[in-house]
Amino acid sequence: MDAEVTDVGFISDAQEGAAAAEQLRRADCDLIVLFLTTYLTASMVLPIAQRANSPVLVIDLQPTEKMDHASFGTGEWLAYCGQCPVPEVGNVFRRAGIPFRSVSGWLRQESAWARIEQWISAAHVRAALRHARHGLMGHLYPGMLDVSTDLTLLPSTFGSHVEVLEFDDLRARVEKVTDDEVAERMALAREVFTLDASVQDEDFAWGARVSVGLDRLVDDFELDSLAYYHRGLDGEQHERLGAGMILGASLLTARGIPATGEFELRTTVAQLASQVIGAGGSFCEIQALNFEDDVVEMGHDGPAHLSVSARDPLLRGLGVYHGKRGWGVSVEFDVQHGPVTLLGLGQDADGGLSFIASEGTSVPGPLLEIGNTTTRIDFGRDPGEWVDDWSATGVGHHWSLSVGHRAGTYRAAASLLGIDYREV
Repeated sequence: MDAEVTDVGFISDAQEGAAAAEQLRRADCDLIVLFLTTYLTASMVLPIAQRANSPVLVIDLQPTEKMDHASFGTGEWLAYCGQCPVPEVGNVFRRAGIPFRSVSGWLRQESAWARIEQWISAAHVRAALRHARHGLMGHLYPGMLDVSTDLTLLPSTFGSHVEVLEFDDLRARVEKVTDDEVAERMALAREVFTLDASVQDEDFAWGARVSVGLDRLVDDFELDSLAYYHRGLDGEQHERLGAGMILGASLLTARGIPATGEFELRTTVAQLASQVIGAGGSFCEIQALNFEDDVVEMGHDGPAHLSVSARDPLLRGLGVYHGKRGWGVSVEFDVQHGPVTLLGLGQDADGGLSFIASEGTSVPGPLLEIGNTTTRIDFGRDPGEWVDDWSATGVGHHWSLSVGHRAGTYRAAASLLGIDYREV
């Protein structure tokens, strides 16, 4: 499951539990797994949960589906008795104010291991968000009050860092990009994208130049994500930089570094959570409803997660962007058809963050051809009613669109992160 494991061995009394707690505290785990092999007293595990300062998962997997009652004696029965202390541990954790999580089953039960794997995936999200360095470049999109984020909230909630950047940090790097590097990046783009006839060579070259500069910005500041916006006016330099971001930001997102427009820091964090569990995570919002096919059409202009595309992504030239100033090349595709999950990062009245999710199915059908990523999603219900329920969660108007049904993993990740979870 791609996890680094610290094994503190078998614990048989409270003293050994205290010693293990100290070892695990130093290891700074993202998840502590307690395997209850037979009956034990809660005093053996409570010190670990109290002192290690990490979320805990209790698992008890008996050897087989059932006991052989005719041949078993006390010794054999005790190997099946790991379930016995689970309520005891749950009771003591609750009394101690410690979140309780458990997976009960038998050793080769696929469904039990799927639940365990879900918790391990959630630990990957916790690890990524605890150590992430989020770049935030430019300024808030004027009037988008839902996008505004308290920058202290991410480090205080997750432990991550927000690096505040200027567009001049990008400008200085773009100015140093050579013509050979531009040609190389254009060649890469031709391999990745289908180029529409609307693409202008000058705009394509500019997007490639900005892309190389973006890579240097990300490397220099050791960024795990980037959210940006600049309004600009009359084609001035910073407006041209903002307009040239889409190619490079899409390439960054495809290799695991979400880069998102409209200053959407929280959604970029949600995309990173989707990315680390292998679910992609493309920036999107609601575009329209189709009441004949009962689907919600959603997507966004600008950067996209290329690895979740249903086909070769298209690079389209736009003489005028919509929703922002400037012109240049934009990305267009449909997300892979099949199960999908939305993940948004909400901020509530008390300032607390929350994971907000909804599962649906990406289905084929007609799409706009305006330089947007667009996906038709069937939520199995009236699309208008779904929009009402989704909006009532406080999600904001942007979120991450990930492939697969992942709500269980996002729910588990919220538990490990200590934030609220809501699902529609």
